[in-house]
Amino acid sequence: METFGAWSLLPPLLAIILAIYTRQVFVSLTLGIWSGWLIISGGDPLSGTFNTIEGLVRVFQSPGNTRTIMFCALVGGLIVFMQRSGGVAGFIAFLNRRMKKYEDEDSPRNRIMVQLLASVTGIVVFVESSISVLTVGTLYRPLFDKMRISREKLAYIADSSSAPACILIPLNAWGAFIMGLLIAQGFTDPFNTMIKAAAVNFYAILALLLVFVIILTQRDFGPMRKAEKRARDEGKLMRDNAVPMVSEELTDIEVKKGIPHRARNMIVPIAVMVLMMPVMLAVTGWETAVNERSGSGALGMFFFAIGQGSGSASVLTAVVTALLVSMFFYKIQGLFNLAEMVDMTMKGIAGLMPLALLMLLAFGISDICRELQTGQYVADLASALFSPALVPALVFVISAFIAFSTGTSWGTFAIMIAISVPMAQSMEAPMILTIAAVLGGGVFGDHCSPISDTTILSSMASASDHIDHVRTQLPYALLAGGITTVLYLILGFIYV
Repeated sequence: METFGAWSLLPPLLAIILAIYTRQVFVSLTLGIWSGWLIISGGDPLSGTFNTIEGLVRVFQSPGNTRTIMFCALVGGLIVFMQRSGGVAGFIAFLNRRMKKYEDEDSPRNRIMVQLLASVTGIVVFVESSISVLTVGTLYRPLFDKMRISREKLAYIADSSSAPACILIPLNAWGAFIMGLLIAQGFTDPFNTMIKAAAVNFYAILALLLVFVIILTQRDFGPMRKAEKRARDEGKLMRDNAVPMVSEELTDIEVKKGIPHRARNMIVPIAVMVLMMPVMLAVTGWETAVNERSGSGALGMFFFAIGQGSGSASVLTAVVTALLVSMFFYKIQGLFNLAEMVDMTMKGIAGLMPLALLMLLAFGISDICRELQTGQYVADLASALFSPALVPALVFVISAFIAFSTGTSWGTFAIMIAISVPMAQSMEAPMILTIAAVLGGGVFGDHCSPISDTTILSSMASASDHIDHVRTQLPYALLAGGITTVLYLILGFIYV
């Protein structure tokens, strides 16, 4: 196979630099892909453009890629179902009823319990990070205000319990996206690989743990300590001259008129999708389990089959099943007719088309990096400069920088997995640690970035000043990120 040397670095570097400079991830990835095909075409722009189009078309030749893109589009329909059916509003009302007992007394115990409930809610609503932060912010804001807990603290809890939970419990669009990227790198058991990576995704784990530690010990530090003291002692939920970032369009939950708010209309679709994931993984991996583990007992075969199952087929089947069950469930309640449900599905798909397009471009940049052998070149270059033991820590820091600069963890995953996986393979660096470092680094940079969508949504839902939210969350993110870097350095030397 022809090698392209330093030219193989152009596509990912161009995508990174343009994304940082323009903040336009879609345009940056497209131009990165085009530059790669331009190199392969010998500098002919016409051939490069034609090959770029054909390269993106070839993404759909992979059944795994197609299933993953379809899943990301269809999950939008499920989200609209849960909103329009009153499921999200019902879930909020259910939690509000449970929180009534904490409204009567502004005691330290009640302050802790309310913050814990907010954190757990952010984790439970792991199906989508935007829904998680919007639910936590809009639901708990009145209670936090009444108990004189700062808006900055609410924004921190909403932000730091959403993305970490979504990436550690990958039975959602995050999981489908990451599995698709792993499939593009040749992994035959992407779900099992992703679960193993979650176990060593130290930033996501530490970010969640830190939320609970801070709440239980009531030992805030940095700017957050001042914000909490101001709210508790002076009753000022925000600093003087702060500008609350509120968007009614984003925080209002759209529910069909006349429909009662019932939590089960949200819980049932999520439960069906979550339960169908392991079932379908076992079904798609059962033949392999029968051939290789036939004597290990039914339970042993089941868990082995889950590790060998098709992640893309499982998530697609899970979301389709959840959609069909939801349609039947809502129909017997008399909430919607067939035409309304089809219309909602189409609106949901349209709403998540940007995500599906991002996945298409992510697969496209992975393909061009593989054609140019970018990972191999980076590995050869890196092996002369540093030990394979340093790969996870360096990948974590680089991923964090890209996510911080671009404001997108998903775009970071698309670029860095295409580079770091081949590099780790060639240098014989710890593969699972390297994948976890990419995923954790993306979330870390996203948490620190003032242009991140989830950071902005957290400020909006909490009605907090956006810059105050970034300033107060930053020390916590840096603490978790610093510990994570040290852990990757230690484990890198242990495993190499």
